[in-house]
Amino acid sequence: MAFLEVHDVHTYYGNIHALKGISLTVERGEIVTLIGGNGAGKTTTLRTICGLLKPRRGKVILDGEDLADFKTHQIVYKGVAMVPEGRGVFARLTVEENLDLGAYSRNDRATYASDLERVFGLFPRLKERRKQVAGTLSGGEQQMLAIGRALMAHPRILLLDEPSMGLAPILVEGIFDTIKDINREGTTILLVEQNALMALSIASRGYVLQTGQIVLQDSAENLQANEMVQKAYLGIE
Repeated sequence: MAFLEVHDVHTYYGNIHALKGISLTVERGEIVTLIGGNGAGKTTTLRTICGLLKPRRGKVILDGEDLADFKTHQIVYKGVAMVPEGRGVFARLTVEENLDLGAYSRNDRATYASDLERVFGLFPRLKERRKQVAGTLSGGEQQMLAIGRALMAHPRILLLDEPSMGLAPILVEGIFDTIKDINREGTTILLVEQNALMALSIASRGYVLQTGQIVLQDSAENLQANEMVQKAYLGIE
C-alpha cells in the first residue's frame, strides 16, 4: 500500500461536484505533483486530504489508516501539514511567533530548538528577521515563513499549494531548490503548482487534473514530453 492513497474521492462545495472520483498515490519519500488549470480541483484535493473538506464518497488513507473520521487538527497530529495558497501567515505576529505556532501540535518540545535551527538553516533570511512582524515581510519571505511554519509540525508529508504564486522568477528557483532539500531530508511532498515546468523538474511523478478528474498520470519525465501537456501547460506549441 502507498504511503498516501486517495481512492475514488468525490468532494462537493454545496451542490457543486468539485472532485469526481479522484484517485492518486504518493509513495514515502516521493515528490508528486498535481498540475492543471484554474478550477481543475488541485486545491480541493489538498483540502480534502487534510480534512478541511470531507468527501461524500471515497477514502483518504495515510500509512494504512483511513482519515475519514478525523478532524483537521487530528490529521496534523498524524503527520500531514499544508502550506496554503496565499501563504496564510499571521501578519501581526513575528516570524518566530509564526514558527512557534507551527509546532503547537507537537508533544516533543525537547527538539523544538533543533527544528527551529533546521528552518533557519533552510531559510537564513528568516533567522535575520526572526523578531520582525510577518506582515512586513516580502512575498518571498512570507512564502519561506509559511513553509517553515509547516515544517515545525514535523510532518511526514507536506502539502504545498502554489508555492511560486506571485514570486519573481529568481525567488521561484530558490523556493524549488529548498523544496528539493526538504525532500532529501526525508519529507514526502505533494505539490500543487501552476508552473508546471518547474513542478515537473523536481517531481518523480505527476497527475494532470481537468474539471475535477485525473486525465493523465505518468512519470514527470514522460509528462514533460507529452504533447497535450506541452501545449496546455508548458507553453510549447
